[in-house]
Amino acid sequence: MPFEVKDCTLITRMGGVDTAVNLRELRERIAICPEDCLFHHFSETLIRPSFDDPEFRNDFAVWSARFLRDRVLAERLGILNPYKFKSFQLLRETVVEIIDDRLSELPYIPSVPKGDDFIFMRAATVVFSSGVVLTNPAELVEILPSISYSSIYYHFIEARRRTESRVDDFTAWCLGFGKGCEELIGALKSIDFYYLTLPELKKTLIDTVESITSKVDA
Repeated sequence: MPFEVKDCTLITRMGGVDTAVNLRELRERIAICPEDCLFHHFSETLIRPSFDDPEFRNDFAVWSARFLRDRVLAERLGILNPYKFKSFQLLRETVVEIIDDRLSELPYIPSVPKGDDFIFMRAATVVFSSGVVLTNPAELVEILPSISYSSIYYHFIEARRRTESRVDDFTAWCLGFGKGCEELIGALKSIDFYYLTLPELKKTLIDTVESITSKVDA
């Protein structure tokens, strides 16, 4: 059962809803925007070269801090991990609830100058082969250091939305090998990845696989 390492890139496009120039409009647009928009602004920031504010992991928190200048709201939105929710609809409801609470606390509706409005985007993932094929999980320790960050994103993060089992591709592949992979599968599943940058996630994966492999070789 070979594992083909794939790579990917994003093609972004408008999200199909109007931009938001104030907090109330942001709330209204989030309530109706396509789920792809939520996924893009919460999960695809990692492989967008324009994302340069690692203090917050999602674009709504970044916009709240940088343009609305509301750090209270930014911090409330910034702690949301979309992978802790059973669905993006539940995530959407939580985001709307947080904004409603913040609107009720403020004596005015914060807005931004023209040109700083929040633009709702979504993206299509273009997938292509990296030319690397693994034949057994033991090869991961050799291959992981050389594969791209976008491959790490595709197989370890994007897979959780793409696959029915909602696990990363490495774990799904190892499950097919049965006994002997339990420790590696458990270690991969235990990685709390959402707040890691791609370089941090890659290093964590390498360290995790190396630690399991060293036990097997000992």
